[in-house]
Amino acid sequence: MRHGGRLDAARHAFPRAPQPWIDLSTGVNPFAWPMRGITADLQHLPDPAHTTALEAAAAGSFGVPADRVVAVPGADIALRLMPILTRARSVAIVEPTYSGHRDAWAGTEMRAIDRASAAKSRADALVVVNPNNPDGAVVDASALQGARRWLIVDESFIELQPQISIAKAIGNRTIVLRSFGKFFGLPGLRLGFVIAVPGVAARLRNMLGDWPVNAAAVAVGKKAYADKAWAQRTRAKLTEEAARLDKALIRAGFESVGGTALFRLVRADDAQERFRHLARRGILVRPFAEQPDWLRFGLPSRQDWPRLRAALQDMR
Repeated sequence: MRHGGRLDAARHAFPRAPQPWIDLSTGVNPFAWPMRGITADLQHLPDPAHTTALEAAAAGSFGVPADRVVAVPGADIALRLMPILTRARSVAIVEPTYSGHRDAWAGTEMRAIDRASAAKSRADALVVVNPNNPDGAVVDASALQGARRWLIVDESFIELQPQISIAKAIGNRTIVLRSFGKFFGLPGLRLGFVIAVPGVAARLRNMLGDWPVNAAAVAVGKKAYADKAWAQRTRAKLTEEAARLDKALIRAGFESVGGTALFRLVRADDAQERFRHLARRGILVRPFAEQPDWLRFGLPSRQDWPRLRAALQDMR
């Protein structure tokens, strides 16, 4: 599954679509954390002490010791560093899931497995996305930890279900990946985190050097993770918005497959035509070449709802 957000390709394929496009192809919070009072010195290199403070703020939010948290320029970069960090010679990836994991392990002995087979995998590394993208499926990741293999748990969408995170109970060969931009609605900041035992975390820090993330990401991340009241309100709001979107999609004739509070996965026999119907109206959602009856919808913003509602009504 490729990622969403390819608006340039959509504009080229549907040049007569109304502007501006509504991009619902990604699972990003449309109600972003407000960046009030943020100052970042972009004329100097980020102070490593400030990056350490960012990691401490994130660790406090995750409920883990700060020496286990490493800031990285986005969760996508983190997952691509896993083959280097683990030195695993074989990997099993629980699929269907985000294709970036397959891309990251290109050149390694790789096998796609289903959730039922995960615990039996004998690969050097096991990759699971929890909750999964795109269907929102959840597994008991703690049961997959083992002394003889690496377990990599991508928790990019965990902020809406923090109670299922494995971060507080990781073993010596377990690595957790976290995203900042999805929940906080600021993906362009390119900020993510790796959680691992201190020895593994220290090895990753040495790989990344003194300036793993930019000064703006440091400044925003420190304040955003400290804003617990915003996070609590936002979890409740996103849950309500996801339920609202579900109702609209079902009324339009879709069948719900799953998802998280940041995206909904639906199916229809004519999903490809429905994708084109929406694109002709300047609304981009996420299709799946390998699963042509699926579409994934991100949450619309307040101003996007009228256009989406009208386009969905035209489908009935």
